[in-house]
Amino acid sequence: MNKTAPPRQEAMASFLRRASWGTAKQAPLPGDASTRRYIRLQQSDRTLLLMDQPQNAEAPVAAVTATPDERRALGYNAMARLAGADCGRFVAVANYLRGRGLAAPEIHACDEREGFVLLEDLGSGLYVDELAKGADETALYGAAIDALVALQAEPAPKALNAAKPLFAYDETAMLAETDLMTDWYIPLALNRPVTGDEKDQHHTLWREVLSRYANPTVFVHRDYHVHNLFWLPSRKGAARVGLIDFQDALAGGNAYDLISLLEDARREVSPALSEAMTARYLARRKAEGMGVDEAPFRAEAAVLAAQRNAKIIGIFARLWKRDSKPRYLGYIPRVWGYMERDLAHPALTKLKAWYDRTIPREARIKPIEVK
Repeated sequence: MNKTAPPRQEAMASFLRRASWGTAKQAPLPGDASTRRYIRLQQSDRTLLLMDQPQNAEAPVAAVTATPDERRALGYNAMARLAGADCGRFVAVANYLRGRGLAAPEIHACDEREGFVLLEDLGSGLYVDELAKGADETALYGAAIDALVALQAEPAPKALNAAKPLFAYDETAMLAETDLMTDWYIPLALNRPVTGDEKDQHHTLWREVLSRYANPTVFVHRDYHVHNLFWLPSRKGAARVGLIDFQDALAGGNAYDLISLLEDARREVSPALSEAMTARYLARRKAEGMGVDEAPFRAEAAVLAAQRNAKIIGIFARLWKRDSKPRYLGYIPRVWGYMERDLAHPALTKLKAWYDRTIPREARIKPIEVK
């Protein structure tokens, strides 16, 4: 290693040497909205992926026993129960999922202090790419539903391992996420500051709804959609669906990962496909002895979907305003389309009235200008 190389590069080279991958060819993969980056490594006829997660790149998380005020003092990551730069949580989740027979990447080496993980390369069959090449949409989404049912076959564990508890997707986390709508999106979309009354009303209405639907019962991937799933047809059963980007997993509601898949910000999911996959999910749960009462389940799904979409709209606005990443703005009209369907459910009548009054439809569909 050249003595003038940046310290991060030196640390990475040292990690790879210790893992016996120091001579591998490196090919960086395209980035996303996070502070992580991935590099595909090739050595002889083998490939692995290197996760590079700088440990000072994100705000810290909070202890499982932290109060809402203590989490608030630490910042958004602690409030929303995000893993932040804790790559040890990624490793813990991967091992938990593999122990359940699901296709998370095998972990080959980890330096938790420096933030490097060497993991299995699941290949090139990313769901979104397979679908773009003409793969059977119903078959791939159906397999993802079946894997989700398998994932939920056991209650959420209290801990992933001795060092990593599985946090609850509680009311505090969900309210921190819905507050992104008023903190970031409204000033951008309406070209004015949000008022104190608007912010308070939005927060209060969401608290009223979430007090009935923040129910941490199953393992929730939290970003279960086609950009984080791999098609692995040579494997069997639930393992045909590879899982990545799960480090923010929590214990949450039954419907959350389902609506994450079916109300995808970056890929249009038709109402017909969404309904067919929801019916498949309910039928598979019933067949596995995990049946749920459909009407309350659909109410929960509408609430969790609207909550997730409010968060996404706020995050996409923040990615532009704070992080200078404008490409996410183009997805916001689609997310509003999903959210308008969610808000039509009777469980969300008061919130629908607030959104209709505060953010007129013409503001929702108007593209946000990048200046």
